[in-house]
Amino acid sequence: MPYALNRFIALTPRAVTLWKRLSKASALAREIHALPTVSINLMLEATNGAPPFFRDVTIGFYRTVCGPHAKFPLIARMRYGVAVCDLRQIQHDHYGHLDSAGKRNVKKARRLGYRFAPFDFNAHLDAATRIHRSSVVRQGRQVHDWMLDEAKAHANPPSQSHLHAYPYFGIFQGDTLVAYAACLIAGELCMIQTIYGHAQFHSDGIIPLLLTSISDHLKSHHPQVAYYAYGTYYGATPSMQRFKRKFLFEPCCVNWHLS
Repeated sequence: MPYALNRFIALTPRAVTLWKRLSKASALAREIHALPTVSINLMLEATNGAPPFFRDVTIGFYRTVCGPHAKFPLIARMRYGVAVCDLRQIQHDHYGHLDSAGKRNVKKARRLGYRFAPFDFNAHLDAATRIHRSSVVRQGRQVHDWMLDEAKAHANPPSQSHLHAYPYFGIFQGDTLVAYAACLIAGELCMIQTIYGHAQFHSDGIIPLLLTSISDHLKSHHPQVAYYAYGTYYGATPSMQRFKRKFLFEPCCVNWHLS
């Protein structure tokens, strides 16, 4: 670098900041370019004969993920950096593929007596409300006002096929719900749509137990699901990025297919 330019950058804070931003953007671009690519079939045709809800929610999801990105409108919203766990690489159970830290998290929850089960969300509205209200900050951000309202019942019809469903999975302490996730199952995909845990019990490993237990449930009850996804990777905080990778959700480039 010429001496004059080097001196300018060294003496100008704004130039140094710009240089750092450009370097960071360049590194991110190289990382994104190297992402593994997966193709996910939502199997829309398999919703024929099912309640219209499952066709509608599958189409709605497809339009959302393929719609323009809020910050980069020339690319699809969930094309790059989707946090995906490839279930085809999971032999036996999810727990067995974790590193020692991840295993400790899950082991702690099991040792403390927490249990996993699919559940009827409408039968646990009070517990869901307590979970939502247990913290006004999640992932470093202030929660939306609606999170502090009472949980509302849904009118989703029961699934008639393992190919398309919208199940709720929970972690219970005795009979009390302390964490839950709502998932969209559409063909080869299971996408975590919402996931919350009671702040008082987070340190007990309830979310790690929930994530790994859902994976095991998918393999036994929805064998066509090849890709278990947890939102996006690059939009998450650094600590959340580490958490997702810890539980085998890696950033991927996704080609979405309705059928």
